[in-house]
Amino acid sequence: MTDPLGWLDEHARKREAAGLRRRLRPRPAHSGLVDLAGNDYLGLARDARVTDAAAAAARVWGGGSTGSRLVTGTTEAHVEFERQLAEFVGAEAGLVFSSGYLANLGAITALAGRGDLIVSDALNHASLIDGCRLSRARIEVVGHREVTEVRRALAERLEERAYVVTDAVFSVDGDVAPLAELAAACRDYGAVLIVDEAHGIGVFGEGGRGAVHAAGLAGAPDVVVTATLSKSLGAQGGIVLGPAAVTAHLVDTARPFIFDTGLAPAAVGAAAAALRILRERPYLAEQVRANARTLHRLALAAGLTATPPVGAVTSVLIGDPDLAVELAGLCAERGTAVGCFRPPSVPDGRSRLRLTARADLSERDLDIAAAALRAVAERIG
Repeated sequence: MTDPLGWLDEHARKREAAGLRRRLRPRPAHSGLVDLAGNDYLGLARDARVTDAAAAAARVWGGGSTGSRLVTGTTEAHVEFERQLAEFVGAEAGLVFSSGYLANLGAITALAGRGDLIVSDALNHASLIDGCRLSRARIEVVGHREVTEVRRALAERLEERAYVVTDAVFSVDGDVAPLAELAAACRDYGAVLIVDEAHGIGVFGEGGRGAVHAAGLAGAPDVVVTATLSKSLGAQGGIVLGPAAVTAHLVDTARPFIFDTGLAPAAVGAAAAALRILRERPYLAEQVRANARTLHRLALAAGLTATPPVGAVTSVLIGDPDLAVELAGLCAERGTAVGCFRPPSVPDGRSRLRLTARADLSERDLDIAAAALRAVAERIG
């Protein structure tokens, strides 16, 4: 009898030969490296006020939420945080999910279905792509940030309902979607705009209220926002923000909400504390963008090719996946942790190192990063 999973070994060998094997690398509690790899944009994940709030929430509500949101998994803390974050970004209502990935799956699959059209940006995050596929709507993928293509797809559709789905800030290169133009196209053709603000909240807009707020779309009745609590808010979880009718519909129909255990109270407490800090220190959003611009200048000064940041991210283009892995290791040897993106996360031949700025980077941190970037340039030759 043949091994029904024997094909996995050959698959692994092929990925190894292509330089695409992925391995878990547990990080120590205190690595001593300058962290330019994670998404802790505001440097709040280890802030004592955030961790103390997480511990306090666990003591009050328990280590887990004990059930789905519709059974025992909704606490007063969940409801209050939903209200506070919705108020902060200018939305009518919010609904917390256990991850940002599930928030995207829940929002898209509950709103779109068979007989609908979804227009999706070519560089959308995997969670948006999966949500589109699972919805069973007809999907038209358009060029990255190509509003003209969006308008064409909406104008030519036969479906009654249509949705335009996009990241607000794209995670690999850090560029921003033309949200105002996309919203105008949606309104001209009777469509709904769904925006993933995972990399926008805490970084863009007045006091970090997000790219949707910055585009003048806060509270719009035809805009639905998703976000994660695991980046600027230093915690875990996801949320859908928008008209109260939308969140009510998700409570009734979104399977990733109905059938999943509610977000742990500790994560809710941590995110709420981080939001309070952001309200008190609105300058943090500009600080992270300024540090990203500094990292970009350091990369250019070292002779590297890097994408200009408008948010927290700048990417150093490498090309070869094996070389990208090697260079990420070289950066670690020089005291700096960086992200390493290879196919399928990026197209073939476009492997890169991703540098993610934080608001709390010190001058010493930036000096260490500069030395690592110079080492990368010397290795490339």
